[in-house]
Amino acid sequence: MNDTNAKNLKKIITHSGNFHADEVFACAVLSILNNGNVEIVRSRDEDVWATGDYVVDVGGVYNIETKRFDHHQIGGAGVRQNGTPYSSFGLVWKEFGEKISGSQYVARIIDERIAQPVDAGDNGFETFGVRGEVTPYLLQDVVSAFRPGWNEERTEDEGFFEAVSFAEKILSREIMRAKTEEEGKRHAEEAYVKAEDKRIVVLDDHYPWYEALGTKPEPLFVVKPDRGNMGKWKIETVRSDVHSFKNRKNLPSAWAGKTGAELAEVSGVADALFCHNKLFIAVAGSKEGALKLAQIAVEA
Repeated sequence: MNDTNAKNLKKIITHSGNFHADEVFACAVLSILNNGNVEIVRSRDEDVWATGDYVVDVGGVYNIETKRFDHHQIGGAGVRQNGTPYSSFGLVWKEFGEKISGSQYVARIIDERIAQPVDAGDNGFETFGVRGEVTPYLLQDVVSAFRPGWNEERTEDEGFFEAVSFAEKILSREIMRAKTEEEGKRHAEEAYVKAEDKRIVVLDDHYPWYEALGTKPEPLFVVKPDRGNMGKWKIETVRSDVHSFKNRKNLPSAWAGKTGAELAEVSGVADALFCHNKLFIAVAGSKEGALKLAQIAVEA
């Protein structure tokens, strides 16, 4: 690195020692914002904090003008309308998310999908219940996996910087995914408007559709090309709720788990190929076949 590049680096300060998902992702956001032209310093020295262009998750100050993003001060750093408190990640994303993503919609999706769960976990704010002994593997757990074990020679800093690199990749991909969802939503809404029978919506590509169609009262099934299965088409059920596995209407129970000739015989559709045991997906060899399956399912 030459002297000119070194002078142009933005300095991000966060705390040293054990690390968590909130400051890891906050640093990743700021790195993306500055196209990677950053120096990240981990310190608990107040004199060092004063040298930072950004200070995150340390210092006891939340001040947008001075780019200080901590939430550990008495009273915290505010909560969202739904009650989820902010941590350093959410504070940084709130300030720079729309600039990075170029879209208010994408910024909102990233906050809901990534920042809020991380912020909630860091603040000890419960957002969901756990059934039995099975618990979700969260981003906090992923970041924890980068920490050195008690008998490893790697340092906290090594683990931290690996985690930040990982977080940058996750954020970049999630931003891209949300952008494609935003465009796909428009296509799905157009298809809904055009549909003669709004219980069955036909898409001409593999668009993300739930946000557009799941809020409409009529759709029961979506027919679309089967991505990765060239030339085939599939039916997907519309679920009652984005957080539920319950369908508004199941595919016919007689189809469950059947494939090929057996499914073709029981359904009456010659090119029917597959129906999932849980009755939420079926595949046919053509668009016409998939439409026939959907029409049968609607009236079943």
